[in-house]
Amino acid sequence: MQVSIGDTAPDFTAMTTAGSISFHDWLDGAWCVIFSHPKDFTPVCTTELGAVSKLMPEFERRGVKIIGLSVDPVEDHLRWIEDIEEVTGSAPHYPIVGDVDLAVAKLYGMLPRTAPGTAFNRTAMDNATVRSVFVIAPDKTVKMMLTYPMSTGRDFGEILRVIDSLQMTAKHKVATPANWRQGDDVVILPAVSNSDAAEMFPEGWKQPKPYMRLVRQPA
Repeated sequence: MQVSIGDTAPDFTAMTTAGSISFHDWLDGAWCVIFSHPKDFTPVCTTELGAVSKLMPEFERRGVKIIGLSVDPVEDHLRWIEDIEEVTGSAPHYPIVGDVDLAVAKLYGMLPRTAPGTAFNRTAMDNATVRSVFVIAPDKTVKMMLTYPMSTGRDFGEILRVIDSLQMTAKHKVATPANWRQGDDVVILPAVSNSDAAEMFPEGWKQPKPYMRLVRQPA
């Protein structure tokens, strides 16, 4: 199965560091970030899990739930959490899925369905593609997907930026241009007529090209 933007995020039941969860029930109408890891006790992933823990107030302020996944048993996750706290100064208090049988990794297309074995006979390199981020909307659809190489730590400030864009554009008929940050101008969607745009944005807009209408970010 290949998951794409716009698909319903596949449901699953799994054991996590917070106990067994049924994913769709756990979402409960919230935004969500899933981020995955190829193996416990790996250096880059250790820094990432701690970084997300430190950013939890920012995710919570945006109404976003966090769930991690790693291709190892929950018992290993619990020992790893101790290392994460020691190294980064912050212990993850969000659930981390123990994907021992690779079921969730395969369900989300991070590994091929034919991938052999379990967590116990595979290395981090075998699972190198299990370094993905999925942003899921309250309607359970996948809104963003990114996959990172093992050598490059993820930039969770960028994930927050994407969430800000997704949440704003879900409410307003605009899109965000390259390198957009909070407070920057946004783009009126091409499908919005000028007459409708005039009602939505009575202060007007800049139009450097016929197909480009830049307007102040909606409140």
